[in-house]
Amino acid sequence: MKKLNVFVFRKYIVNLCILGLIVIIGIAVAFGVTLNKGSQEASTAQGAIYQGDTTSNKISLMINVYWGTEYLGDMLDILDEKDVKATFFVGGVWAADNEELLVSMVERGHELGNHAYSHKDHDKLTAESSKKEISTTHNLVKSITGKEMNLFAPPSGAFNSQTIECAEELGYKTIMWTRDTIDWRDQDADLIYNRAIENAKGGDFILMHPTESTLEALAKIIDTLQGQGFELVTVSNNLAGIE
Repeated sequence: MKKLNVFVFRKYIVNLCILGLIVIIGIAVAFGVTLNKGSQEASTAQGAIYQGDTTSNKISLMINVYWGTEYLGDMLDILDEKDVKATFFVGGVWAADNEELLVSMVERGHELGNHAYSHKDHDKLTAESSKKEISTTHNLVKSITGKEMNLFAPPSGAFNSQTIECAEELGYKTIMWTRDTIDWRDQDADLIYNRAIENAKGGDFILMHPTESTLEALAKIIDTLQGQGFELVTVSNNLAGIE
């Protein structure tokens, strides 16, 4: 009976630990933060970049674009009004259908990044397919805007060491994010705002998408961060201090 009680107690402790881990993961997902510094450093060691110059007051808005075209015009107007430059990581499929808007991003002084041609997980692609996704988008955007891109944001944040190598061979740095607003899933402007500004620090890359709720939150996000003394700059500008 005594051994049985010990077994039950151990099982209880294990279940309690599992429950605690689930709660921690849930909180991390809710606030759009990296689960732990160790996992981030491991990915950084593979060559992906999660943040810019942490000794600066610079923060970057990185906007991934495959859809949400109807919100981009107003988002660009807000960025103009606030005198903020962002980095738009564009999908090739989207760019091919929205040349005028793509050119407008460049003319307004924003940076363009590569988000691959189609929204495929690059950790599941062959090296040849991964390179084709990146190079096709590069050539397309260059033909439309005349701009060379050198920053690559893997769709869904899915990458492995092969992805990094393929990107590097094509002259690209692989860019991830410091904080994720998860705006594609949670259509709540207040939640998006809180995820963007809570515990903000220099060097942050804030990931967002062109959604109605993001558009609603954008001006407030910018006002708050600027009010805290941060300068909102492109990803390349943010990286300049550490290269």
